[in-house]
Amino acid sequence: MSQSPLARAVALAALGSCLTLPSLAQAEFIKDSKATIEARNFYFNRDFRQDGGSLANGQSKQDEWAQGFILRLDSGFTEGTVGFGADAIGTFGFKLDSGDGTSGSGLLVPDKSGGSQDNHSDLALAAKVKVSKSTLRVGAMQFKNQAISSSDLRLLPQIFQAGHLVSQEIEGLTLDMGHVREMNDRNSNDYQDISLTTGGRRGITVTGTNATDSFSFLGGSYKVTSDLTAGYYHSKLEDMYKQNSFSLVHVLPLADKQTLKTDLRYARSTDEGRSNIDNKALGAMITYGIQGHSLGLGYQKMSGDTGFAYINGTDPFLVNYVQIGDFANKDEKSWQARYDFNFASIGIPGLTFMTRYLTGDNVELGANRSEGKEWERNTELMYVFQEGALKNLGVRWRNASVRSNFANDIDENRLIVSYTLPLL
Repeated sequence: MSQSPLARAVALAALGSCLTLPSLAQAEFIKDSKATIEARNFYFNRDFRQDGGSLANGQSKQDEWAQGFILRLDSGFTEGTVGFGADAIGTFGFKLDSGDGTSGSGLLVPDKSGGSQDNHSDLALAAKVKVSKSTLRVGAMQFKNQAISSSDLRLLPQIFQAGHLVSQEIEGLTLDMGHVREMNDRNSNDYQDISLTTGGRRGITVTGTNATDSFSFLGGSYKVTSDLTAGYYHSKLEDMYKQNSFSLVHVLPLADKQTLKTDLRYARSTDEGRSNIDNKALGAMITYGIQGHSLGLGYQKMSGDTGFAYINGTDPFLVNYVQIGDFANKDEKSWQARYDFNFASIGIPGLTFMTRYLTGDNVELGANRSEGKEWERNTELMYVFQEGALKNLGVRWRNASVRSNFANDIDENRLIVSYTLPLL
């Protein structure tokens, strides 16, 4: 898609505001730069189906509608042995509808009266330096690895203040290390200390405050063969937990347009001073693909004295983490059956469908209580226009139902309409 002169001017002006260097005009810095702006319209409805409403506050439903804009700028690097550059994420969200007593969806920033603020915004900047095939970033950024994965499942994304080094000097090997000191959550307009997820029936307790200003990780992935990738990460949330996570992903080509993908995950979490964390998390997902169809079967098991530990608000490294639940309570065992279909295989590119069902049991509920059980069903239908005036416009409907004998019973719908405009 070609960009208009106005779009290019906006992107270049934004790049100029992110970085002031004598070498800004160098060709590689501009030529390798990328910029997009996404308009995201998000409607969220969650009904609490049990008598009395939400177990947390008695709320009967969360129902909010909001509009967001996300500007992403990734510059190239200046020429020379050491290259310099800058990245930026600009966000702006505002309320379209949020009636009395229906806030708390995670789309908008809460206000002191129990409702939601009318709007919120942020400009997150990061400087970067590249030497050979190694890149260091310092500032605001998102992550996507086994140790920490930023959530982007609401109106605006979760962003961290951090330092991050990625090295790919050896073919097939990616080394990854970072240190995080603050996070700006999906429904927040300022940076805060990093907190630990303790909800559900995890059995996790913390002495003192449930937050810290230090999270570190070191690890990476290695492409053993063209079909097999192995990963390992060591991470530490200061005073909360230490974690070692392992992964193996194998994609076996079968007959024409057929594959068998195996995704194995294991994480060992232990306490780090002020918590009682002790967890082993084992997960496996096997997916058979044929033409546009995919059929998957997953299994996840928690063992140890607590449930799984991860940073609050992030996407955890679990095969059974889905739209609402993570099936990571103390001693929980869970199964997943999933089906996907890509309509491109029958001549309708851009249209996809997914449905899955998960069931979990054996949750530790304490003395004199039967075992905890829960199930969740998800359905998703999405279409992205491929050409014409509406090219890059995406419409997504996500539906979920949850039933449990120890947590909230929930029916949920999310409708997301998004449009991404390339600027550079």
